Parts: sequence; structure tokens; C-alpha cells
Amino acid sequence: MLWSGWGDPARATPLPEPMVGLLRDMLGVRPAEAPPVALADIAVAGTRLSGDDLTALAGIVGDGNVRADAETRVRHTRGKSTPDLLRIRAGDTSDTPDAIVLPGSHEEVLAVLEACSERRVAVVPFGGGTSVVGGLAPRLAGGGPRAFVALDLRRMDRLVSLDEVSRTAVLQPGLRGPAAEALLNERGYTLGHFPQSYEWASIGGFAAARSSGQASAGYGRFDDMVAGLTVATPEGTLDLGRAPKSAAGPDLRQLVLGSEGALGVITSVRVRVHPVPEAREYEGWRFASFAGGAAALRRLAQDGPAPAVLRLSDEAETMVGLADPAAIGGGSSAAGCLAVLGFEGTPAQVAARRAAAADVLRGAGGEPLGAGPGEKWRHGRFDAPYLRDSLLDVGAFVETLETAAFWSDLPALYEAVRNALIGTLSGAGTPPLVMCHISHVYPSGASLYFTVVSAQGKDPVEHWDRAKRAANDAIAGAGGTISHHHGVGTDHRDWYAREIGPLGAAVLRAVKDRVDPAGILNPGVLVPPAAGE
Repeated sequence: MLWSGWGDPARATPLPEPMVGLLRDMLGVRPAEAPPVALADIAVAGTRLSGDDLTALAGIVGDGNVRADAETRVRHTRGKSTPDLLRIRAGDTSDTPDAIVLPGSHEEVLAVLEACSERRVAVVPFGGGTSVVGGLAPRLAGGGPRAFVALDLRRMDRLVSLDEVSRTAVLQPGLRGPAAEALLNERGYTLGHFPQSYEWASIGGFAAARSSGQASAGYGRFDDMVAGLTVATPEGTLDLGRAPKSAAGPDLRQLVLGSEGALGVITSVRVRVHPVPEAREYEGWRFASFAGGAAALRRLAQDGPAPAVLRLSDEAETMVGLADPAAIGGGSSAAGCLAVLGFEGTPAQVAARRAAAADVLRGAGGEPLGAGPGEKWRHGRFDAPYLRDSLLDVGAFVETLETAAFWSDLPALYEAVRNALIGTLSGAGTPPLVMCHISHVYPSGASLYFTVVSAQGKDPVEHWDRAKRAANDAIAGAGGTISHHHGVGTDHRDWYAREIGPLGAAVLRAVKDRVDPAGILNPGVLVPPAAGE
């Protein structure tokens, strides 16, 4: 992956001129004053690990699987949020790991955790490196770990087994999304999990962050797909998931899902799989307003038929054309709000579901736009992160945040977050463009995914930090969850503590203390500190 941006550098393309003009005229965007620092010019502090530390780790995973060179350390620095990218482009390596360790098995992970516990070295699991909430930047407080290693799981990349009777597969955590899908497709199956980070994120990361894919309306979130987990902790192994469902006490799988490496390292995942669908068809619909379109999505989510893909852009996102990155800046032929639906199954199933959904959407005031908008979204659905790199190159700031709430709370949540972002960023002298879409729906509620574009200004990281805090406060005040699928990391930790309350935070700390008494697992991430810490 590009060290200072997203994905394959060969896929990066400059912005179309209409978009550059739109940014200049609407938002006052101007080219950045200085180009990004070259990788060869980035200065990295010396490792805090001793020669004995490195030798001990190499004795576990092999000499070639412990790396402390500058380039490898830079490539494992932080995640892929916009502040992460701006900081690394400026040469800021303050969160650079002291070494990268690449284990090849569950047993090696256990041994690494034991060694690091004894040596007071923090361990941060690293899959695809796509965290956007500070999940890869631990906080090394006084008296705690003295250094940290990134535990890169790329060597653990196998399809371990496929149970065609139960329709489950056991996958190792370092498998990236496309590789996992290819291995399953060879056997006639699909996982059906395609988040925005699909090209680079890993199976372990999907589980650790409770990922949600673009086809969640049909296949569910990743945590819905997980039937079992194996987890390495400094205190031993957790093997979870003996049956699809159980009444044998609380489900500890749910404790590990979303734990972001703070409670253990996921070393294998048993997932539910599905036969590869014979047909996939996508289409677009237009609604006069976001509220009207949301009501239509709610009817489909509650009464069916539920498409595999179901998303709705608000007026601003539709106007800019964000659902079709190739047309950015040229506007949309569909005024109002664009909805995209995707149907999967046999040809007969797809035809029946499309017809039934069309009856619901027409009854809710929708106007069919045909296959064009849906197919454009389908073919460009992984392009948005590449677009962000191009926006940063011309001096624009672009970032996303997401939340979720019950249907009855969604309108107030939408307005609260928009007002917080617009008010904060406009006050900084950089009027923003705030866009939103619904992309994950349930019978009882849905998610809201916001995209914000503005000029970078003199200090874009601080500029965004204030806006993000205001948006987080608005989410908490309007009854939303602090994250639907990006996770907690360090960015959301304080608001997560408010969400679960003091007793909930104390329960989580108690679990952390039991499985990780030395406090080496991703310190400062997810788990709220006790008062005074």
C-alpha cells in the first residue's frame, strides 16, 4: 500500500478539472504550500528495543521476520485517517513502532505475547493497516510499556478449512479481503463482505473492528458472520464458538468482536459462507428528499424485500455525484436524493425481489432511474479512498465519520451532526461541504455516514480535531452510537466511555486486567482509563 496514502499508487488519478474548480469556487481550496515529504527523507528515531529484545523476538519468529529498518517502520505508522495521512506526509513519525514482528502461527503469537509481557513491550496487531480511528497508535503512559511492536499478521493468510455441510470456513487473520474472497470463490462460495476498505483490510481486522460491508442489508455485518474465534492472549488461548448459538452463559465471542487488539490477538475466524450468487443486478432510484428516501428504506428493511445493497445519498452527496466518483464535480442527472439497490441470487430470485422492491419504492414516492446509476456505483465503489488522496494533493481536506441510531432518532441525529460540523468548520474560516448517506439498514434503525470537504487551512489536523469533537458530542447528545463500523481506537475512546457508562467501563477494564495483566495489548486503545489515570 502507498505509504503516504491509500492503496495501489498505480490507481491514483488526478482530479478532474470540474472538481478542482468546484473546490476553488465553493470552498476556497488552494494548493498545499509544501509537497509531501519523500519517504527517503523521513527521519525515524532509533528503536527503543535492545539488541537482546530483538534477538528474543527473532528466536520466536525467525531472523527475517523481525524488522526494524526505517522504511518498514514508517509503513506501519498509524492508520489511514486523513489526520494520519497529513501527519505522515509532513514527516511526523512520533507513533512509529520500534519494530515489526511477523508471526507465522498461533503458537508464535502466544510466544511473542509472553516475551513482550516480560520485557514491557506493547504489541499492536496489524492486518491491513486501514484503521481510521487511531487504532494503530497506542499510548505509552509512564510506568507502562517502554516500546511497542507492530504484530504484522500477513504470514497467517490461509483458508484453513471449508465445511460445506455447515457452510462455514476457517480463515486466518492476515488474509486480505480479495484473497479471502478468491479462495472461497474457487470452492463456489462467497463471504459477501465488501467494506470500503475491502482491497486492503484483513479478516482479523474485520472481526476486531466489527466491520460492516456494503452488502450488509443482504449478508449482515461481519460480526453476524462470525461463528467462532481463536484468540491468543498473554494469559493463554481463548477458543470460542462451539455451536451456531448457545445458552451456555454470555457469548464471549461478542467480547472479542470489536476488541481492537486490546484484549487479545485473533489468530483464526470461523465464518458463515454462502454460495456465489448466479446473478447480481444494481439499479438507481430518485427521491425528492432525504427524509422521503429514508422512509422508503425503512419500509424495505422492516417489511421486505431486503436487497443485498441498500443505500441512500442526501441532497448534497447526490448533487456532487459522490456515488459515482468518475463524475465528481459534474453534478447528477438525478436531482433530489439518489438511492442505490443491489439484488443477488438466482435470476428468478433477483427478478422477484426487484419487482417487489419497486412496488414499495414507487409507493413511497420513488422514481426509477434504471441500471445506470447502480452499475456506476458498483464499478466505482472502492474508488473513494483514492479520490481522497487526490483531494489532499490539491489542498482540500476530506474526512469521514459515521454513527447509527434507531429510525425515530435518525432525523435529529442527522441535523445535529451536520450543524456541529458546519458550525465548527465555518467558524474556522473554511466553510465545509457536508454530505451524508445511509448505507446500512436494520428493521429498527440505520447508520449515517458523513463526508466532509473543506480547505485545509494552516493547521488541518487541529482544525479537524475540533470539528470531530463537536460532532462526537452531537452524536452523544442526539442518542447515536459513537461508531457503527469504524471502531473506537483512541479517537472515540472518551465518548465510548460515556456511552457504556462508568460501570460498563469498569467491567471492560476488569477483563483487560485479567487477560493482559502487564497492559501490553494496544494500550490506550478502546479501554477507558480509570479515574486519575
